[in-house]
Formats: sequence, structure tokens, C-alpha cells
Amino acid sequence: MNRVKHIAIIMDGNGRWAELRGKKRVKGHEAGAKVARAVTEFCAKHKEIQRLTLYAFSTENWKRPKLEVEFLMKLLEKYLNSELETYLKNNIRFEPIGDISAFSSSLQKTIRDVEEKSAHCDGLVQSLALNYGAHDEILRAINRVKKRDDDITEAMLLDALDCKDNVDLLIRTGGDHRLSNFLLWQSAYAELFFTDTLWPDFSVNELEKTLNDFTKIERRFGGLK
Repeated sequence: MNRVKHIAIIMDGNGRWAELRGKKRVKGHEAGAKVARAVTEFCAKHKEIQRLTLYAFSTENWKRPKLEVEFLMKLLEKYLNSELETYLKNNIRFEPIGDISAFSSSLQKTIRDVEEKSAHCDGLVQSLALNYGAHDEILRAINRVKKRDDDITEAMLLDALDCKDNVDLLIRTGGDHRLSNFLLWQSAYAELFFTDTLWPDFSVNELEKTLNDFTKIERRFGGLK
């Protein structure tokens, strides 16, 4: 039976969810944040899951309307401040990936504070991809190791990446079937699940069903069995 240690989720469909209900797109992001909490708490209670990586803000998301980006920054800071209690209560360690230097000093401080205050937790790792893009991650990793005299190895590059754990199961909500520059190196042998469900409608029940489907897959990693 397959065991899932690392789940990665592209949380797509917040804006469309709100628009379908005649609401502003930001209301979809607020609803999506609640789902992120529910999914995180579920994963924290699951015996096998060690890491949950959520695609929260990509390097391409800066192209969105200025007001929406500003709201997302405020929502992220609010989310982190409110979730610290959830992290500590559920023994969850928060770990950001991506280049957070582009964020405001206030948001950067909040990210680091929550990371430090949850550092002692040894249960689930909830990793938020913030100002993250896989191309950017790989380029930054190469720049970290290129000054060495010896040839760059796969192990050296992996150690320089933001996320060093391979993905077992990658889920994308919202109906699109693409990876959108998310954990490309780590997802080389990930099982990919796509659902039409918009992220604010995604439930723990649907996640459980996906996990059950995952256990039935024969994972060969390039071999015969």
C-alpha cells in the first residue's frame, strides 16, 4: 500500500468561487483560508503525512490587480497571526518556501516570527509557498552552489532548494490541469490529482477520497514494480 508523506496542493478557484456568487474576489480568498486551516488540521492528525505544502502566492501572482494583491498581503499576515495558535495546538511546524524578500518588512517579520515560535513543534510541517516559483527556486539553488570548485551533483542541488522533500501526492483544485511552476523538481514522480472543485468548496472528505485513491496506485518510479 502506498504511503503518503508529502502532499502538495495548488489551491485554485478562490476568485471564481466568489464571482459565481456575485461577490468580490477577495471573499473567495477569505473562504479559501478557512479551507486551508481545515485541511491542515486534518493532515496534522493523519499518522503518515509529514508535510503539507500549500501554493499560497506565486511569483506570477504579482501580475494580478493591485488591490487584489494588497488584499492578499493583508490576508496572509492576518492568517499567519491567527493560525499560530492552531499550529501550536496541533504540534504543527510552519515553514515558508519562496523568496519573501519582496514582501513588506511587517509581513516578513510576521512570517519569521511564526516560523520561530512553531520551530519546536515536531508533528506535521505546514509549508506555505510564498512568492514562490519553481524556476526561481531552482535558479536560486544553482546560484548557491555554482561557486564550488567541484561539479554540481543532484544531491548538492537538492540541498540548496527551498523544499528538500519529494512530493508524493500533488492535488490541484479549480479544474485546470497544469503545475503552474509549482515544485517542479520535487514533483518528478508525484501522483497528480486534478479536481473541478473550486478551493473554497474543497473538503476534508474529498481529500480523504483522494488519499484512498492514491493508495491503490502502483508507483514504479521508472522501474517495473
